[in-house]
Amino acid sequence: MLRVPFLVAIMLVIAFGGGIFSTLAALEATSGFGSIRIGQWDAFPEAQTVNADPYAKSHRADAGKLLYGTAEGLTFTATVDNQGNRLNGTCRYRIEGVTPPARFWTLYAADMQGNLLDDGNGRPTALNSRTLLRGAEGDIDISVASIAHTFNWLAVPANGEFKLVLTLLDTPVAGSSGLIDLTMPHIIRTGCGNA
Repeated sequence: MLRVPFLVAIMLVIAFGGGIFSTLAALEATSGFGSIRIGQWDAFPEAQTVNADPYAKSHRADAGKLLYGTAEGLTFTATVDNQGNRLNGTCRYRIEGVTPPARFWTLYAADMQGNLLDDGNGRPTALNSRTLLRGAEGDIDISVASIAHTFNWLAVPANGEFKLVLTLLDTPVAGSSGLIDLTMPHIIRTGCGNA
């Protein structure tokens, strides 16, 4: 007598649970379609526009983060170094080269969900174009490591994977023109562990 309602309840739990799980997995798998890759850096120029695909819109709604207009800004992320290895807190890196033209830019280390990696101990977890020491030619040289470095240092946790987030604000790059000719800074691994 209770067998049929019990089986129906089990089927509904499987159907709804599987649907919710697959939706969450799809949202975590990608930020959307239409990405561009320049060196180690990825961006989704269409993700914040009205023409964004449904996955990008869902990802935006789930994250609840501030969105930039088409000409206001563009966010690049990097999860690998120049050799294709995943960025990890046990290693040390240098970010060097030039940044694309922008009135202002920020750079920070984030976990894989995009949350700022700040352990609350006062270490520099973010840098921006106004506070950075530049080379004679206007180039940048930033150390990314869990231990302190001189000049430009971006602190990361001593273990675990992370990604770098570079946000260009008020930049001509944010429009669709000129994305192919961009030069992005290089991410070079300088060592791991005690080596």
